[in-house]
Amino acid sequence: MIEKRQLTRFIIFMILSSMLVLLILARYAAIMLFPEPRAELPPDRGAVERGPILDRSGRVLAIQTQLDTVTAWMPSIQDPEATYETLIEVLDLDREELKEKFDTKKGFFYVKRKISRTESRAMQAALNRDGLSGISLIPEYGRAYPEKELASHLIGYAGTDNVGLLGIEYSYDKILSPEPSSDGVQYGNQLFLSIDLNLQYLLESLARESYEENQAESVTLIAANAKNGEILAYVSTPGFDPNSFASSEPQARFNVPAAAAYEPGSVFKIFSIASFLELGGITPRTEFLCTGEYDHVEPHINCLGVHGEVDAADILKLSCNSGAGYASETVSSDEFYRMITSFGFGAKTGAPFPGETYGILRSPRNWSDRTKPTIAMGQEISVSALQMIAAATALTNDGMLLRPHLVSKIVSPDGKMIQEIEREPLRQVLSPQVARQVLLMMETGTQADGTARRAAVEGIRVSAKTGTAQVSDPNTGTYSEDIFVASCLAIFPTEDPQAIIYAVIHKPQGEEFFGGRIAAPLVAKAAEETARYLGIPRQTESTIDHGGRVSIKTPPPLVLDTTLPDLTGRSKRDLLALYRIPGVVLTIKGEGWVSSQTPAPGTPLTEGMRITVELE
Repeated sequence: MIEKRQLTRFIIFMILSSMLVLLILARYAAIMLFPEPRAELPPDRGAVERGPILDRSGRVLAIQTQLDTVTAWMPSIQDPEATYETLIEVLDLDREELKEKFDTKKGFFYVKRKISRTESRAMQAALNRDGLSGISLIPEYGRAYPEKELASHLIGYAGTDNVGLLGIEYSYDKILSPEPSSDGVQYGNQLFLSIDLNLQYLLESLARESYEENQAESVTLIAANAKNGEILAYVSTPGFDPNSFASSEPQARFNVPAAAAYEPGSVFKIFSIASFLELGGITPRTEFLCTGEYDHVEPHINCLGVHGEVDAADILKLSCNSGAGYASETVSSDEFYRMITSFGFGAKTGAPFPGETYGILRSPRNWSDRTKPTIAMGQEISVSALQMIAAATALTNDGMLLRPHLVSKIVSPDGKMIQEIEREPLRQVLSPQVARQVLLMMETGTQADGTARRAAVEGIRVSAKTGTAQVSDPNTGTYSEDIFVASCLAIFPTEDPQAIIYAVIHKPQGEEFFGGRIAAPLVAKAAEETARYLGIPRQTESTIDHGGRVSIKTPPPLVLDTTLPDLTGRSKRDLLALYRIPGVVLTIKGEGWVSSQTPAPGTPLTEGMRITVELE
């Protein structure tokens, strides 16, 4: 009986053991034959090559590259501890974050996406040296920004999945990166911006100096072509490096010129006086008595001084609050509001940015007794820097308002023009006579006794206006006594406007805060550089015509015949010519100039060929 029970237990034990072995074998077979799906992989955009972003002269601001990504497949990792330590050492990863992935992930996961060239070389060496089973390097398309912080708020950036997330990269995502198809690699269009790389660099350097000297929250500096509304330089400091956007602060990525709404201060008197002249409320000879305050409201509004009898030119030259307030009484609230909106305030400019502000402009039915004179002085209204640039075009185009634009043209991958953005008139805001009168009035501001005298440029007639606006204190609901916005707007040459410069210094904490003291000098320096760029002659200079020729040694253009040329020493810009090869797959690795290429020079050119170049 006992032997029979033992036999029964033995049979049960053998059955259970066999079932366990079969279960283990089945699980092993499932892993080997049917690996766990890599559900975390993004949709495949590998068949799309994002088009480049270039400045107006074709210099590269953003271009497609191929970077390595480190991945892990946990079932294949034989020594998790050693693998973990190697990854920490080579890729400079956060220990706790990687440890959590090793502990919780059961299948595939990204260790680090789009690593640097240095990290790629170190990772490859580690794979060759240590094996690191389960760890792989896979190529991914990426976005490179060779000029780093330069024009970063304008360009924006594309994310790790090569999708535009900010700025031009976001707004023109479908233009730069078409939908993938089954017909092979899809190439995005080339986007030419209106800015000039050299001028952008010079103005960014000036803005950075002002930012540091004045201990400001931010500095905006914009240069525009006065004739057609093209933005030649678009500066916002501090900026960020789009190559490493994830590590930048959100405030550094904020597009201040387009998205920040602030009270413009006395610069707005330009558009107030222009409105009163256009409406017929005043003439250039109409005078008002400034006793040092505007006393038609309670409490009274202080002026910068006791100016006595002032006309329209004096109001701008001396930045007279009293005169602006009294002049506002010559027109109705509805008429003034209509003129302000006609200049474009209270509406978006149409700039290609997500989050562009409308500014703040209340309907006249919500105005108090103080609102109209206060707006005339530049407060109780909020604007953006782009709105101010757009409004200024009405003064430089005989009263016609233009739309400012930041994109110059869109060109197909094979070099065909898709769209060329031209001068875009919106509406007639002022008569040519009033536009001209206001420019001459603004010019008096750069005279020796004008508030904008520090914006003067030797040898060039400059029309300018400065502003200093108090900032509302959120804690008290009243204007702060020590937080300001300093600004200056300049148009030159007065007799034939070619350029508009606008500078805004937000919340300076240095020794000075008045626009005439810190914003006007910045505008003068920017005007010097812009005048040089546009070739604006100075009245103190002589122009000499000669038939001589100056030779500058430049590399010859890249010529494509029947074989691949030697690319050594070429820049990224030169490589754009390779896109003329039908269906070419061009991979650019690194930064600088070409140091090596695959295939070798002399290789026959064929449709759909793959070309890889290393830059150093």
